Amino acid sequence: MNRKAIIFTLGCRLNSADSALLVSRLTAAGYEIADSAPDAALIVVNSCTVTAEAARKSRYAVRKFRAKSPDALIVVTGCSAEFDREAFIKDGAADVVLTNPQKRALPELILEYLAGHNLPNDHAPKSVNEPEKSFREEAFESFPFRNRASIKVQEGCNNFCSYCIVPFVRGPERSRAFDEVLSNAQHAVDAGFPEIVLTGVNICAYSDSGRDLSALIREIAQIDGDFRIRLSSTEPAPGNRTLLEVMATEPKVCRFLHLALQNGSDRILAAMKRRYTTRDYAEFVRFAREKIPGIHLGSDLIVGFPGETEADFEECCNFVKAMNFANLHIFSFSPRKGTVAATLPGRVKPQIVKERYRRLSTMAEESKRHFIESQYGQKLPVIFERVDSDNYARGWSDNYIEFRVPAQDIELNKIMYVEATVQNTKTL
Repeated sequence: MNRKAIIFTLGCRLNSADSALLVSRLTAAGYEIADSAPDAALIVVNSCTVTAEAARKSRYAVRKFRAKSPDALIVVTGCSAEFDREAFIKDGAADVVLTNPQKRALPELILEYLAGHNLPNDHAPKSVNEPEKSFREEAFESFPFRNRASIKVQEGCNNFCSYCIVPFVRGPERSRAFDEVLSNAQHAVDAGFPEIVLTGVNICAYSDSGRDLSALIREIAQIDGDFRIRLSSTEPAPGNRTLLEVMATEPKVCRFLHLALQNGSDRILAAMKRRYTTRDYAEFVRFAREKIPGIHLGSDLIVGFPGETEADFEECCNFVKAMNFANLHIFSFSPRKGTVAATLPGRVKPQIVKERYRRLSTMAEESKRHFIESQYGQKLPVIFERVDSDNYARGWSDNYIEFRVPAQDIELNKIMYVEATVQNTKTL
């Protein structure tokens, strides 16, 4: 019997961690996980629905797999499977559609389907009904085709920003059991991964039996081995300053923070229902740079939010310029059905959004270049991940600068100290 399986992942780093858990579960059930396999008997699409475009891409991926592999068993799961379930059923390309909570029982549910049993549909468990308590995955994250190990530490979000569908498809904030996270971190180090990424919807909300994210990081940092710890996206809340203290004193923690801003206008931040002002954000950034010299500070921005005036945009530009971000992920506003923002008046004309996007992108490129140049002459810890066809090794420093150097004397997936120069760092 063909036991080959592939897992196709769309969306965020948390989805990647979920897929790594699926790899472990399917391997334990006897499947051979392949990076790509035209003859795979099982295809799992771990979908995304953060925007309408992400949901469209998820459905397209399922249809494309069906066209290429008409005899395969196709399972779609993830956030789009939970929120857009009827669309997948209507398409008819997927055999099985599972919610996020059902991921944990995926091998068993596949067996039930193959045995001819009807799977729960209307009564399938939903993320919004998950209990607000610590949880266990009862599996290790497995990364057969990756250089980093993304470990899931947290699920859900209680913020309900007006533009965001995530609380509806990931449920309330809850944290993974402290001892299970430590065990999985130890497993990743033992497997030789040089970098562990702690991920979740809102990892700063981590709390298990009174132990917060800072306590978790300190404990992971005590594991023996030559590895480093990177944090996925975080929030600029004042209570997170203890996190900066940990980053400043634990050498294994990367000098990297991705602080979701979303907009640089206080009026728009209020309309987005974000829980801070630009003044709060700027104070957090100032403190971070004071405590951690050379820190890479990145962020997300949404341009063209309903009601955004030219004055709002100019305020945003001025704030973004003052922050000197090392990188920016810029998104044009995309109305997501089911969110408050999708119903707001004052939709910005597409041509105006496009021009504002262009202006912010130009600022982002310049700001990134300045950050890289600020590191020239510094010896930075770099992990080289691959060698290109021209025999140059490529890798990333702890503060997320890309390096490209001749491959001789380079050992992949090990921390090496390399001086940052104009020749070996990638600039725009």
